[in-house]
Amino acid sequence: MDQVLNKVGTYWFNKKANKELSSVSDDISSLSNSIQGGTSWLVNKLKGKMQKPLQELLKEYNLPIGIFPKDATNYEFNEETGKITIYIPSICEVGYKDSSVLRFAAIVTGYLEKGKLADIEGIKTKFIIWVKVTSIAIEGSKVHFTAGLKKTRSRDAYEVLRDGITIEKF
Repeated sequence: MDQVLNKVGTYWFNKKANKELSSVSDDISSLSNSIQGGTSWLVNKLKGKMQKPLQELLKEYNLPIGIFPKDATNYEFNEETGKITIYIPSICEVGYKDSSVLRFAAIVTGYLEKGKLADIEGIKTKFIIWVKVTSIAIEGSKVHFTAGLKKTRSRDAYEVLRDGITIEKF
C-alpha cells in the first residue's frame, strides 16, 4: 500500500511541478510579448533562445543591413511564419546617401523571406508626401520600395548603419 501511495504522491507532485513550470514559461512569454525593446533579448535568453544580431539576420535574408536605424537592435522573429517585429526606441527618420528618407514607427512588423520584406507596417517614405511602405524587395544591386507605386533605389545606399533622428509623429 505504501508503494502505491508513494507512486501516486510522486505522480501528483510531478504533475503539479510541471504545471507550475509551464505557468512560469507562460509568464515569461507574456512578459516577452509586452516588452518593447530594452530587455527582450534577456527574456529570450532566459527562455533558452539566443538571437543573432538584426544585421546578421538581414544579411542572411539578403537584405541591406542599413535599412533600419542603427539603434533598432531588438526584434522577434518566427522562423516558421517569417513574421518579424522590430523594436525601435523612438519614432524616427533616417536619411540615406541617395537622399532618400525613411520614417519608422517604434514598432515595425512584416514578413521576412529571402530578398524581401513584405506586408510591412510601420515604415513610410517621402514621395512629395509621406507614403506607407508595404514591401521592400532586393533585385541584384537595386532595392525596390513599394509604397502605392514602386520606387527603385541603389542597394549600396542602404548598406551602412545610420542613426535615426527622433521625431514627434509617425
